[in-house]
Amino acid sequence: MKLNRLLTFLIIIYSPIAIIGQVKKIGLPLIKNYSRIEYKGGTQNWTIDQDKTGNLYFANNEGILQFDGSIWNKYKAKNLDAIKCLKVDPSGKIYVGCYNEFGFFKSNSKGKLEYFSISKYLDKKKRNSMDFIWRIHLFNDEVVFQSFDAIYIYKNNKIKIINAPKKFQFSFLINGRLFIQDFNYGLLEYKDGIIKMLKGTDKLNNSEVWGMAEMSKNKFLIATLDKGLFLFENNQIKPWNTEANIFILKNGSLGCILYKKKYLIINSVLEGIIVSDLNGNIIQHINRNKGLQNNTVLTSFIDNENNLWLGLDNGIAYVNENSFLTYYGNSNNLGTVYSSVAHKGILYVATNQGVFTHPWSTDFKENSFKLIEGTTSQAWNVQILNDEILCSSNRGALLLQNGKMVRNLDPKGYFGIKTIPNHPNLYLGALYNGFSIFEKTKNGIVFRNTIQGVNKSSNTFEIDNDIIWLKKYEFIYQIKLSPDLRNVKSIHVFRRFSKTNPGIGSLQKINNKIYFQSNTIFYNFNSEKNTFIEDKSITDLFKSTPKVKEITEDKNGNLWYIFNKSVGVLIKKGPYKYIDIIAPLSNLSGNLVPDFSSINTIDSRNTFIGLIDGLAHYDSSIENSKVDKPKACIRSFSYPSDTIYFGNGINQNKEFKLPYASNQVKFTFSSPSYENLENLEFSYQLENFDKNWSNWSNNTIKEYTNLKEGNYKLNVKVRNNASVQSDVSSISFRIYPPWYRHSLAYLFYLLIVVAIVYYIRFRIKIKIRKNKYFEKLEQRRLYLEKETKIKQEQYELEKEIEKLENEKLQIKILSKDKELVNNTLQVVKKNKTLNGIIQKLKDIDTNSFDENTKAQFTKLNRSITKEVNTDKSWKGLEKHLKNVHFDFLKKLKEKHPTISPREMDLSTYLLMNMSTKEIAEFMNISTGGVELARYRLRKKLELNQKENLIGYLMSIK
Repeated sequence: MKLNRLLTFLIIIYSPIAIIGQVKKIGLPLIKNYSRIEYKGGTQNWTIDQDKTGNLYFANNEGILQFDGSIWNKYKAKNLDAIKCLKVDPSGKIYVGCYNEFGFFKSNSKGKLEYFSISKYLDKKKRNSMDFIWRIHLFNDEVVFQSFDAIYIYKNNKIKIINAPKKFQFSFLINGRLFIQDFNYGLLEYKDGIIKMLKGTDKLNNSEVWGMAEMSKNKFLIATLDKGLFLFENNQIKPWNTEANIFILKNGSLGCILYKKKYLIINSVLEGIIVSDLNGNIIQHINRNKGLQNNTVLTSFIDNENNLWLGLDNGIAYVNENSFLTYYGNSNNLGTVYSSVAHKGILYVATNQGVFTHPWSTDFKENSFKLIEGTTSQAWNVQILNDEILCSSNRGALLLQNGKMVRNLDPKGYFGIKTIPNHPNLYLGALYNGFSIFEKTKNGIVFRNTIQGVNKSSNTFEIDNDIIWLKKYEFIYQIKLSPDLRNVKSIHVFRRFSKTNPGIGSLQKINNKIYFQSNTIFYNFNSEKNTFIEDKSITDLFKSTPKVKEITEDKNGNLWYIFNKSVGVLIKKGPYKYIDIIAPLSNLSGNLVPDFSSINTIDSRNTFIGLIDGLAHYDSSIENSKVDKPKACIRSFSYPSDTIYFGNGINQNKEFKLPYASNQVKFTFSSPSYENLENLEFSYQLENFDKNWSNWSNNTIKEYTNLKEGNYKLNVKVRNNASVQSDVSSISFRIYPPWYRHSLAYLFYLLIVVAIVYYIRFRIKIKIRKNKYFEKLEQRRLYLEKETKIKQEQYELEKEIEKLENEKLQIKILSKDKELVNNTLQVVKKNKTLNGIIQKLKDIDTNSFDENTKAQFTKLNRSITKEVNTDKSWKGLEKHLKNVHFDFLKKLKEKHPTISPREMDLSTYLLMNMSTKEIAEFMNISTGGVELARYRLRKKLELNQKENLIGYLMSIK
């Protein structure tokens, strides 16, 4: 029991490794042919090799061909056309051999391959007798060139020649051992500078050995042109009596190689290639009927991504043996595949031509698919319903059994048929213009009725009890049926599933539940609320996938999704646990049938996918398929005067310097990812010019014109059809400014400016010297005039100062007078008050006072009277008033010369805004006398009754 568990565990652990290394028996790998028109070369491609940057090289009848994934280049050795062999060494040298010539290509300073002859070291006679060089080997530290007559060993610029014992055929370097076939002496081995004959190989005499491969240690397969395949082991040669040998005996062999240490690829003369296991069982046969453009394969080569390249007698072929996908295409005449299903040991395939079948238990070989008689028409669907095979086609609903058509259930055209939940014996069929019901009876499936009230249909529909959900164009139809499924009760049309998520995506059933999808958001329909509700658990499954267009759930619960003409799959590992796989399916991009996705999973190792031209097979048990990151390469950098080529040893990291006249540059780029080249997309950015990266496109050429001077850096990246991006590849260059904007030019401009300034300054100095004498005279004259003027101004200034000082003194005096006037007025008011007190004292009756009081009273009265009589302020008031109002009195006298001094005093009092009573006191007249004086003054001033006297006096001031 424990042993069984251990074995099971080991099988689980190591089976993915075994699967990845397998060559699939089902279907054919993708084949890409390159014609002479594409590679612009001749027929017959004899040898293939690859350099460390991924460039491929082909020895062609018109020279050496170089292919970088985008562009083909052709080079010749000394103008010689046919090159029969080549070999790339680690340094990038490409050794070649042709007629009477051998040497190597090496990149020059511009990256362009240049040829250097090695055979020039031979004397002319030996050089002219070499004939063709057929094989080149990098053996230890030597380069071995092999012709039919000799081998030429090149080392340290010297050539050693070893002649053939009789006549050489071809040579083979296998696991550090160099073998050479001689027509009369069998196999020879070159070792330690000499050739030794190998015992037991004389059976190969008079035959042409075209290939050798080491199947295991010291066990070699030998492929001959016309005698079949042999095994060489323990110094014995014996025929390899296998299925592969039977094929080669019939079709001849032109060589063989070991693939992944588990398979043999054997070239044939008449029928392309075969891929066999190490027991000689043929796994694949690829010939012209299966996609090759020519059946004669001269050479085969495995590139650094384990894909196969074939040099044909006319053309070149790329065979994607390393892919997990294989195909049934032209050789099976399937056409466009819309559906497939396996039932009771038979694979049924619905196509645009009808339904084809193939036994599931036998090997898939060419022309093994057979058309079922009576199904010839457009077949949309083939499916298993309750162990019955039904085909929906243009001819009607067809019942199939054991690879034959049994009965046409209804001759009208059908898109598909589905079981109806809770109705185990009823089926819903989608007509071209409506729906119908089929019923399973004792006599088999029969047509029951057409559903009345609906005339719309499509290939995308689901049924949930009595409700049909139909997707047609950008609408979802909800069609409610009557309980007997014969009539339509109502039809409701939906244009979106939520207000925030416009549009209609897809309709599908997942885990037996109907889901609606738009913009990769999934919904269920809530019949109670009559609305769509998002199912976040399903939405989260697709949150990391591209935007989904269609979903198909296979029999194992895996979810296949269509996006942007490509397909991916979520492999189910448990409840809501999936592994997303896109990369192994990336080669299907652009080949899927639009709006008719066909996914048929038979078991974990066999999934068939319908294509526009055939059927693809995928082993879905492969989970951890590695996706290599693509590599972006800048292949050339061109400007008007030159072109720099990269990828042949030129350092791409150095900065290139361009004159301004070469400010128009062009770049070509590629990726040595030869799988599905059509779907590689590039993006680029020129730093200091482009703000953002360009949009992804298939364009491999970019040109920039009229660049300004400055430093630039072109960045390029590539992504494959699995959306895996490469690292950025870059090249830097600098464009120098034109001569008139060069730094030396600016220095020259500066010198000119300095010279001009110096010249102008010199001329100015001369002019200054000429005018200096006159300027001095003029300055003297001006000085004297200025001195006289200054003296005059000084005199006037002194007079002005004296005048100002007088005015200042007058102002000071006037101020003092104003102050005295005010003080005098205050004293007058005080005296007035004291006189009032004196009058009141006189009114007091002193008779009632005693003597002492009377004496004091008399003393007080005398003191007040003395104070009033001794105050002389009033006497100076008139003088001070005249000083203060001198200007006013002067103007008043000038304007009215007849005015008297007494009237001038009155005018002054009125100007000071004194009351009539105060004026009477000052002028020592009664208040009536003041009014009379005012009247006389008005007449003297000639004022009418409306004019104000004080206002007039103020206007004079």
